[in-house]
Parts: sequence; structure tokens; C-alpha cells
Amino acid sequence: MKYRPLGKTGLNVSEISFGTWAIGGSWGQTDEKESLRSLDKAMDEGVNFFDTADVYGDGRSERLLAVATKGKEDRIHIATKFCRAGDIHDPNTYSGEQVRQYCEASLSRLQRETIDLYQIHCPPLSILKDGAVFETLDKLQAEGKIRAYGVSVESVEEGLFCLEQPRVEALQIIFNIFRQKPIAELLPKAQERQVGLLARLPLASGLLTGKFSEDASFEAEDHRHFNRNGDAFNVGETFAGLPFGKGVALSRELAWIGEGRGSMTEAALRWILDHPAITCVIPGFKNVRQVEHNLAAQHVPSFTDAELARLKAFYDQEVHSHIRGSY
Repeated sequence: MKYRPLGKTGLNVSEISFGTWAIGGSWGQTDEKESLRSLDKAMDEGVNFFDTADVYGDGRSERLLAVATKGKEDRIHIATKFCRAGDIHDPNTYSGEQVRQYCEASLSRLQRETIDLYQIHCPPLSILKDGAVFETLDKLQAEGKIRAYGVSVESVEEGLFCLEQPRVEALQIIFNIFRQKPIAELLPKAQERQVGLLARLPLASGLLTGKFSEDASFEAEDHRHFNRNGDAFNVGETFAGLPFGKGVALSRELAWIGEGRGSMTEAALRWILDHPAITCVIPGFKNVRQVEHNLAAQHVPSFTDAELARLKAFYDQEVHSHIRGSY
């Protein structure tokens, strides 16, 4: 496993880390024993960083991480997020008292004294521009409740604004072959300012595995069913904002990326890791097999300049105009 610095936090994290949305909920049925086996497998393979949120399974993901990392708190770093347990548009959700309550609740579920990276969970730009939430996070950091803080954003505009905030040390962004917009401005600015970048939804909700057909169905509690058109939250969080049928068709055109790289999954993760501004990619998982498959990306060949140019042209000409939601 290779490790990269998480901005200026002093932490070095595994370039392939993992997100825990899927083992918490909203991705269909979960098995807690298998989730714990999967977390153990990831750590055995050198993964030292996991991303979660207080709303993933109403705290289930945080509680699973507490069990899996018990006795390893000094070696295994955890990022969690807050604000979506309330009304994200209500300024009171970001009040000093409320944020402190969110933080204390996450600390309790994680069974830790300090959160390594505390992230605002996709707030509106108006809340970010108000700035009060950053003052609260400064206080929590001074008290030792959090080591560093960052923001999970929906759009490049939000990300660029956050880069202007002096104490924001990491951004979590949607970044994959179907969502290349951050390359032009956000990635170089983050790298210049030494702000860590976590790449979420690297497989576009599974589209970039190449395993779906247009008639694929998902369980009722899976966001790929109930948020396919943005009925529950930003449509950009599901299938990279692409209409499902279009996304499946586009993924077929990308089958070539898996040639010589094991699979489309491994290739799609490799493409993200080939961008030096990215600190780590955080794919999800529900079982040990998926953990192993994702980790295999570290061993496959990087993309050539010609291949990168081909993928950029593909995005510009065939993908970009179909993306919905904030980006």
C-alpha cells in the first residue's frame, strides 16, 4: 500500500481508503458480520483511513468502525461528517450548540476522544459563505475534539470557495471518469494550497464496474432506486448525475479501459489515483470480495497520455451534457 499526505494535517493515509456509506445503509441489505470482516481485511492490507458520516445507517457505520478499530485508534484514522441529521438549509443546524452535539454524538459512537477529520456534509453554498460554522469548527479543534476539518462538496464552485478558507484542510469531491470537471481548476488549486482531496463515488454508483444492464433493478432501500432522479437528495450523488440508461450505455463505451488492467473497476480507480492532487480514493464495499477487488487497483498500470486524452474527449463530447445536479 502507498500512502499520501492528507493536506497539512500531518496524517499520511492509504491512497486506497474506504467509504462506509454502503455498510451503513441506503445501498441495499447489509450484513454486519461481513461488514466487520471486510473492515478487518482492508486494515490487514494496509488501509489506515475510513470515511463515514453520522447519518450512514443512523450511526451504524460509526459504530461498526468503533468495533473494527478498537485498540488501533492511533493507527487507523477516521473521517466523519455532520449536518444531514438536520435541515441542511436551516442556519440553526450549524449553530455552535448543534454542531457540538453532532460532534459529541459521533465521538460517542466511534468511541474516540478525537475525530481525525470532521467534515461538513454537503451544505448549501449560502451556509459556507455565512462562515459561522467554520468558527465553531475552529473552537472544536482548539479543544481537541477534532484534529482537522474539511467539507464534502457537491460542486466545483463550492470547492473553490472552501479552498479560500484558511483552516479547511480537506475537501471531499465527486470525482470519476464520468465527473472530470474538477481537473481544470479545483485539483491544481487544492494541490497548490496543500489541501487534501478525497475522491468519493469513484465508480459512479457502480456504473464504472461495467456490470449493469439497462433493466437492472435495485432494492427499495437502495439510493440507486429511490434517488435515481434526485427525489431524496442531490441527483449528482447517484450514478454521477447521469440518467441510468444513458450511464449504462456510456459505460459500455469504456470497456476498453479494463484491457490489461484486470477489470473496469480497477481501471476506473487507477485513473483517479493517476492524478497527484488526489490524496485518496474512497470506494464503498459490502463484502470482502469487493474490498479485495478495489485494492487490486494499486497494482494495475497507469494510463498513458494518449489514453488520458481519449478519456477527456469522451467526457467532453459524450458525457458532460447529460450530467444532472450540482457539479
